[in-house]
Order: sequence, then C-alpha cells, then structure tokens
Amino acid sequence: MSADITLRKGLTIPMSGIADLNISSADSADNYVIYPSDFHGVVPKMLLKEGETVLQGQPIFYSKANPEIKFVSPVSGTLTKIERGAKRRIMALSITSDGEHKAVVHKLANLDELCAADVRKHLLESGCWPFIKQRPYDVIADPSSTPKAIFISGFNTAPLAADVPFLLSSQKEDFQNGINALAKLAPKVHLSVDASSASFLTEVSNAELHRIKGQHPAGNVGVQVHHIDPVNAGETVWVVGPADVARIGAFFSTGIFDASQMVAVVGPVVKSPTYFKSRIGAAVAPLLKKAGINADGQIRVINGDSLSGAATHADGNLGFYNNTLTVLAEGNRFRMFGWLPFAGSKIFSMSRTSLSWLLPKRTYALDTNMNGEERALVVTGEMEQVLPMDIFPMQLLKECMVQNIEKMEGLGIYEVAPEDFALVDYASTSKIEAQSIIREALDLMIKEVG
Repeated sequence: MSADITLRKGLTIPMSGIADLNISSADSADNYVIYPSDFHGVVPKMLLKEGETVLQGQPIFYSKANPEIKFVSPVSGTLTKIERGAKRRIMALSITSDGEHKAVVHKLANLDELCAADVRKHLLESGCWPFIKQRPYDVIADPSSTPKAIFISGFNTAPLAADVPFLLSSQKEDFQNGINALAKLAPKVHLSVDASSASFLTEVSNAELHRIKGQHPAGNVGVQVHHIDPVNAGETVWVVGPADVARIGAFFSTGIFDASQMVAVVGPVVKSPTYFKSRIGAAVAPLLKKAGINADGQIRVINGDSLSGAATHADGNLGFYNNTLTVLAEGNRFRMFGWLPFAGSKIFSMSRTSLSWLLPKRTYALDTNMNGEERALVVTGEMEQVLPMDIFPMQLLKECMVQNIEKMEGLGIYEVAPEDFALVDYASTSKIEAQSIIREALDLMIKEVG
C-alpha cells in the first residue's frame, strides 16, 4: 500500500505497556463525573439543580456564549453534587447512576431524508455537538458556521494510544452512518488512515481517503489538515474523533445519545494493559484495579496519552473525549551525574546521548521525570526535527509569548493546536511548556480576532 503523504519528521516514543487487543470487563461504579474543563472556553449555565433526577442524554447545562450547545448526562440517575471553585466556577458535576440507563429518545427521520439543517439541529439537541471541534482555535465548533471540510484521523500515533480500528471493530456500520451524517454538513469529509497497516477504514464511502506514513505526530489531525487542506485566515475546518463519528452514527440509528466508551488502560506500571468497556465520565478506580494497578503507589494517572493528556487521580473519572488512560510512575528518582552524556541503554533519547539509538526495537519504562528544570536556552533546529509542518515553531512560540498577533498570524497560529506541540515539550532542551504557550496564544486570538 503506497502512502499518499509521507512525513519525514517526528518521533515515535517506544514506551512499554501497550494494551493487548482484547476486551476485559471491570466492576462498574455508580459515580459519574462531567468536567466542564474538558470543553475549553465554555462557561456552563446549569439547567438542573442538585438532587434532581436525570435521564441518559438529558441536558444538564449549556454554553453561556451559545445556548444551542447542550451537554448531556451519560447515565440516568441523580445529579448529586455541583462542585464549585473560585468565583463559583463549576468544576465538576457528579451523577449517581440508578443502573437502569433510562434514556431520552429522539424521534428521527431516515438519515437520507434529512437536510444539513436537520442534522445540525438533531446534533445540538442530542448533546452530540460537543464532539465536533473546529480549527483554528481547537474549541467546540460554532454551529452557525459552515466549514470548508471535516477531518477525521483514523489512527493515533501517540505513545500507547488506543488502536482506532480495534476500537471501531464492532461499530463499522455506526462509523459509516456517522460519516454520512457529517457529509451533509460540509462540502468534503477527509478520512486519514495509517499507510503501514490495513483496516476496514479504507473501505469507508462518502469520504476522501488519505494514506499517511510517518512517526508521531502523523496521527494528529492538525498535521493532516496542514498537509491536505491548510487553514488560512477567515477559514474554518471541523475535526471529529473516530470514536465520536461512530457515536454520532449510532445516534442517527437509534435516536439515543450513546455514552459507551472503549478505554485502553496502558503504561509501564500497568500489569495487564488492556481495553475495557466503560462510559463517559466513569470512575477510573475499577479500571485501575482490574488492570493490576496499586492506587496507593507513586503513580500518575492521565486522561489521554502521556504527551497531551490531562492528569487526574486514582479516585478520578474518565474525561469526555479520551479513550486512553495512561498510568506512569512518578519521576521522583534522580540519577547521579544525570547530566552526563551516554547515559546507558535503559534510557530513551532522541539524540545519541544514550545507547537507545542502537536498540531500535527496545521499549522503555518511562516515567514523569523532567530530568531538569526550565532552561534559558533554545537549541536551533531541535523543535523543527519533531514537528512535520511547514512552520517555524521556535519563532512562533516566541511571538506567542510576547503576544504579537500580526506575526503569530504570519507564522501559522491558525493551523496549530496544543497537541501538535506535545512532542516539542518532550524533545526541547529548554523544557518550556510549549502546549500551554500555544493554548494561551489561541485564547488571545479568540479574544482579539474572533
């Protein structure tokens, strides 16, 4: 199979603890949590009060800036707690499940009979709209706009990321149905697949197929957009995760918001890395227990992959978007004379300061150790080595830090999202927080440019 696009830059991090391709069951907890922080830029306005009962798929809150965008419950039960922070900001919404999964059922016509306005309306009313994000800015898509294209990445190259074809192996019809629904909202739907492996995704219709070959971040949808149809000033594209495409397809088949979530529990400290059937917002403790994790140990639990995920804790809950739960050892150990080069064969390095380059098939039990603090130096060419986009990442980060909007636009701020700079965080000798810098710059662009 020849690749349509071959990316020369990037880095595959050979971390141990990848999930076996089988599905296990874990004890289900009755506590589910929705974190408004998963929806960047959304200020929630509550529709329910503590103690009220709720159905699966029933709206709990909506976006203050755009009341059409609703956020729904993943289960039926009782809204038991609204956790607030400073200035009464809503931090978390806890729902106790009744175990019955009684759901709101939407009456839908056949998808073939629906126009774009109908599809948009149903996605908004059902709570499926938050699964659609937009570039630029990496926020929930504006339902009043029309994108020039919709992009779906059918593979994930992040360390230990869930295998997308395996996640969708039992949802092939739903995935195709989701593609058909999204095709009504944009002139084109682009689907990217891994050129080095075969899957049913290459047989999907109603989407333009792109075979991509390369190391991480080749699977990032932002990198794919850059090489297929770049975003310029005044343009918008939408992006949808592959599992969320299947979720949208299932909704148009059943009329019910599908909150099921296949989750890969992975990491070097996981004794039995595998996939679990779960639900959005479910407690992670049963999954960690079944995977053989000692929750009392020095571990860090991450909603998502190890490069761009969000830290949670052993008593936390799954995020709204992620289908990977990564568990790493806390990096609170220090190597004597760790600054010396040629550190040995047990340490992975993208440079030749360790012997890892001689052992390309070895995997490594990496932890959270930063191996040093932020440094007042930037190595020229280092960031460009791991970012397969035709932009100047170092110069862009500098202009973001000084908030020079005009130069940020010229250097490609409209094309990037924080996850595209995750490898820069990992590889940069300076150890600056590139993802945070990009996120703050995008927020500035939203405020000043819109």
